[in-house]
Amino acid sequence: MWGDVASEVPLANVTSQSITVTTDGQGLYEFTGALRQSLPALAGDGLCTVFVRHTSCSLIIQENADPSAKRDLEQWLKRLVPEQDPLYTHTFEGPDDMPAHIKAALTATSLSIPIAKGQLVLGTWQGIYLWEHRHQSQRREVVISVING
Repeated sequence: MWGDVASEVPLANVTSQSITVTTDGQGLYEFTGALRQSLPALAGDGLCTVFVRHTSCSLIIQENADPSAKRDLEQWLKRLVPEQDPLYTHTFEGPDDMPAHIKAALTATSLSIPIAKGQLVLGTWQGIYLWEHRHQSQRREVVISVING
């Protein structure tokens, strides 16, 4: 039975590559343009997955028009997950390390974005951001995979 179904499904083409997002400390870093430039030339539809290979930063899709939205998100998450909490035992790498892990766990390390007619399907005010949760500058590897038929 499964053999019949599988034989009717066309094989998908999958391509993957990595880009580096450099940060200057905590904050939201939009990389929508870099993501678009890294996509292979596509004529059709598919799915783009984006994955960050780190445990102290995350990925989000968020408004990219009004900078106050970024500031509010950053301040809200800092209040939700404070540094210097006496409950933290994982403190060897600094006071921002355990909060960074918690922030990454509460947000996302991967995203899926549809592709239609060779373009990312994003809303008018949506941007793709790496959310850096550490104070120090970092070079973050983001893996991009595109699946299309």
